[in-house]
Amino acid sequence: MSGTLPTLDQIDVAGKRVVVRADLNAPMKDGRITDDTRIRYATPTLVELAEKGAIVIVLTHFDRPQGKVVEKYSLAPFRSSLEARANRPVRFVPTDWTNGQHASILSAAQPGDILLMENTRFHPGEEANDAQFSRTLAGLGDIFVNDAFSVSHRAHASIEGIARLLPSFAGRGMEAELVALDRALGDPIRPVGALVGGAKVSTKIAVLENIVRRVNVLFIVGGMANTFLHAQGVQVGRSLCEPGLGPIVERILREAEAHNCAIVLPRDTIVARALKPGAPHEVANIHEIPDDAMILDVGPTTIADIAEGFTHLQTLLWNGPVGAFEVEPFGLGTFALAKVAAQLTKSGKLLTVAGGGDTVAALAAAGVSGDFSYVSMAGGAFLEWLEGRDLPGGTILKTPRT
Repeated sequence: MSGTLPTLDQIDVAGKRVVVRADLNAPMKDGRITDDTRIRYATPTLVELAEKGAIVIVLTHFDRPQGKVVEKYSLAPFRSSLEARANRPVRFVPTDWTNGQHASILSAAQPGDILLMENTRFHPGEEANDAQFSRTLAGLGDIFVNDAFSVSHRAHASIEGIARLLPSFAGRGMEAELVALDRALGDPIRPVGALVGGAKVSTKIAVLENIVRRVNVLFIVGGMANTFLHAQGVQVGRSLCEPGLGPIVERILREAEAHNCAIVLPRDTIVARALKPGAPHEVANIHEIPDDAMILDVGPTTIADIAEGFTHLQTLLWNGPVGAFEVEPFGLGTFALAKVAAQLTKSGKLLTVAGGGDTVAALAAAGVSGDFSYVSMAGGAFLEWLEGRDLPGGTILKTPRT
């Protein structure tokens, strides 16, 4: 995503209708939001715009109604949560997006108002990025602000289509995300390293191939490390492994060597016969994995290796857990290394950017989420960025328009 990112600092919004694409797609149970993290993420941009005198019109989606009006997917229950976080009134605007019934409500809105529109996915044109629906959305306002990085890998009408039709800018959350990601891989302070974990190599082939071209050292952990070890002749017992990916592993290793990227794999592990809380476990050298055991975490030597490696970096990108951290006692590697990275960050010695998959949960379990330089809440968008792919919602913001 080359080009200059236009931000809120470049516009005067007083008296303007500003359409904001947020991601409020929060989990809900029995009509109540159970985790308002995404609402908290969206609030600063909405409040800033309202305080500057804009009429703020919020677009977002909820679940997958597949282009139909489905009552259980209405955004009406989100109004009170958004209002509480914004600490100012929020009006919900019901509409099926086809009859223009929302027009009178919008016409009566005053500067400083925040209006939450109904689920954009109630219209089939949303996910199809339909030109007519894009024009309908653009007709709501004078300016478009994308503050939804987490869905910016989707070329939808409320993300990419509308941005072709209105002057478009990044919200504060989107701005922070793109700046952080650029500092991690786009134009990082070197040396730069990446820790990549998770269960399977097959889900992160493109991620690994992109990262080895961009970092100085790659620490491979989690279940995917077993596949790398197996490809090098290591017997991994009953561990999670993808033995058929040997040729892909070899290709990634060759690519790393060609780009002077050092690959660090575990030298010792924590093994057990069962993945369950409190299971008997032991430290095992990678060349001495019992046939009936599973690798469930890295061992103390590997923790020391990686921790030492962190001290030689200026920038660290973290994606995925180190071991089966959800099950006691197999979170030691994840927690220990997360705390090392956090301490280096707090001391000003390391810039740390994390995100994707189970990363947020792993860092939260380690108690260090607030100590990293930046932790992305995005899932699919973060992974597509790691793969080096353009994100339609970000690219369109940086595309010059005459």
